[in-house]
Amino acid sequence: MSRFKFIPENPNVNFLGRRIIFFVFSAILVLSSIGVFSAKGMNYGIDFTGGIMIEIKTDVPGRIGEMRKTLKNLGLGSVELQEFGASDDILIRLQAQKGGEKAQQSAVKMVKEALGSGNEYRRTELVGPKVSDELFWNGVYAVLSAILAILFYIWIRFEWQFGLGAVIALSHDVISTIGIFSLLGLEFNLSTVAAVLTIAGYSINDTVVVFDRVRENLRKYKTKPMDQLLNESANETLSRTVMTSLTTLLALVALYFFGGEIIRDFAFAMIWGVIIGTYSSVCLAVPLLLRLGLHRRSNDDEGPSSTIEQTSL
Repeated sequence: MSRFKFIPENPNVNFLGRRIIFFVFSAILVLSSIGVFSAKGMNYGIDFTGGIMIEIKTDVPGRIGEMRKTLKNLGLGSVELQEFGASDDILIRLQAQKGGEKAQQSAVKMVKEALGSGNEYRRTELVGPKVSDELFWNGVYAVLSAILAILFYIWIRFEWQFGLGAVIALSHDVISTIGIFSLLGLEFNLSTVAAVLTIAGYSINDTVVVFDRVRENLRKYKTKPMDQLLNESANETLSRTVMTSLTTLLALVALYFFGGEIIRDFAFAMIWGVIIGTYSSVCLAVPLLLRLGLHRRSNDDEGPSSTIEQTSL
């Protein structure tokens, strides 16, 4: 009985031959993401905008219209209500109130009194404007620091072409993730920042695996054309890359559908990140090495792979 295989044992996909297509597609994706973000902005969560968020379970399903009318008459400014999974799970968002923490607590009390008894208050979060601004910039610094640290690590471990190629591919993943969140209007909060950082780690792990095989083949094959060598390196690691991504996606899809509304946007970001990260590691990072002028160093002849070659001869 033969085994089912997603990837053939010896794949021979011409990644380098299609590099122009990949470059054009990635350029369109990145530019579109920047354009959507510039035009539409992000649906920032309360972590970044400040305000009050209350999650309740109502005693009677389908009360969201009545509740919206009641709360808008309280004079608390912008009020948003949305169903949070089931029709009796309601998420209430209020803009930050002037007067500090006491004003926020007073607003929460007014909401509870207006809605009456019989409701279950599951979660109440208060975030001031100063804290939300600090959280936003801390998130930006975290992502930029991660990208710079990855650039430094790859540069030291390999060569500058590897480091620059990895960061370009990684930036492509991060920008496209921001673009898809802006396009779909998904909430962008601290959990999403955590997802972006996780995507960066996952994507760079795939990229390093492919780059490591490229370095091995540079030492092993001294006269093989560079485009052919890069193509073979991508194909040799293709099975590992695809199977790792598929098993990760199985867990993330289950988390998206069954993990609850609170982590759904996080799971979506991870699903998108795994897909786009797998694409960029193979179809973007490797062809970029050729574009950046990767060449064999003279001291590669002294590497351990050369010794193996001489012994086999």
